[in-house]
Amino acid sequence: MAEALVALESALLTHGLPYPLNLRTAKALEEAVRAEGAIPKTIALVRGEVRLGLSPEEMEVLAQGGAEKASLWNLPALLVQKKSAGTTVAATVHLAHRHGIAVFATGGIGGVHPEPFDESADLWALARTPILVVSSGPKAILDLRATLERLETLGVSVVGYRTDRLPAFFSPSSPFPVPARVETPLEAALILRKSRELGLGAVLLVNPVSQGLPYEEVALWVEEANHQVAREGVFGKALTPYLLRRLSELSQGETDRVNERLLLENARLAARVALAFAGLE
Repeated sequence: MAEALVALESALLTHGLPYPLNLRTAKALEEAVRAEGAIPKTIALVRGEVRLGLSPEEMEVLAQGGAEKASLWNLPALLVQKKSAGTTVAATVHLAHRHGIAVFATGGIGGVHPEPFDESADLWALARTPILVVSSGPKAILDLRATLERLETLGVSVVGYRTDRLPAFFSPSSPFPVPARVETPLEAALILRKSRELGLGAVLLVNPVSQGLPYEEVALWVEEANHQVAREGVFGKALTPYLLRRLSELSQGETDRVNERLLLENARLAARVALAFAGLE
């Protein structure tokens, strides 16, 4: 049987959560994958080299700040310039596939922002990469309807794990239906295999968080946070971290607690799918 590998992104470590919560969470994700019997591979750039798996010392350095954020548009330059960086979903998907990893676990994917023309590179990476991504849906700060439409246009297979509704990151459900549903990791692995046989891109396996926040409540916080963004003129790569910090403040830290929970649950599910997929090889 092939090795059951699970890719983990490192932008969580460098930009997603405050220190030392980021370090503790990154280590916990690796332990969650191992506990299910799979092998975790946290992907990052360390002094201009792609690393599939980080030492405790490298994790500590990245967690303490100062690293870049690697997406597809700046990945070649960061490597040439010998920079260290956390990898976004887009960069992790690309690098994981290039190194033979079929399953990737993250929190929420990027997508279409309410601001015109602001779309995540995650969408294009998912469209062209034959990998299975376990997430809790698009990040709560996004336009979910537009993101789902874009995923459909790009041919990304969106599959609900024991759900008929698109999870909305902090919220286990939303008003938007998903086109397919599976009940077991093996079913998800079979869809990935069939998708690859057809020459298609990613399978996005959306996994609702077990204990989340009401969709309507989070939507009100997002609206308030977006008003503040407009007043302060925040844009570009600073936008997502800023909005997530504001949501944490508005929820009195509850979004951080839910974020940690869903990350661990997604890592466990990804490990089970990786084991099932390895058994098919």
